[in-house]
Amino acid sequence: MSSLYDFTAKTIDGGEQSLADYRGRALLIVNVASQCGFTPQYEGLQALQDKYGPRGFSVLGFPCNQFGRQEPGSDAEIANFCTTRFHVTFPMFAKIDVNGPNAHPLWDYLKKQKTGLMGSAIKWNFTKFLVSPDGVVTDRFPSTTRPAAIESRIERLLPA
Repeated sequence: MSSLYDFTAKTIDGGEQSLADYRGRALLIVNVASQCGFTPQYEGLQALQDKYGPRGFSVLGFPCNQFGRQEPGSDAEIANFCTTRFHVTFPMFAKIDVNGPNAHPLWDYLKKQKTGLMGSAIKWNFTKFLVSPDGVVTDRFPSTTRPAAIESRIERLLPA
């Protein structure tokens, strides 16, 4: 695949979503987990969605159970957790792998576009990829980067 917009992913409620539907929006694509020390970042991700969503931005959450088995629930359980505990309104997708032979092709693409400090592999939950409205992966942030710290980068991608 040559573009972010060539990919599709299964939504958390079982539908198929084309990433082409997000063309023209800045995106923050994140692998998430419900039982991780970084799980409170859901609050910051939702704050970004609330603040910048009206200006053409969206967080896309991809649950992943590859790191410490910190996302053991079903898609329905994950959706319930996100909406009741953190009032998540941004798009959530079905649980996926981000590394290894079963990694979702979108994540293979993201990792090739922006490597991390120790190569392309995702190291832990809440790794974040910032994508410009024209589909260019502009930044990669580790788990330790809090969502609020990304605001200035998001601002640069959005119209005033």
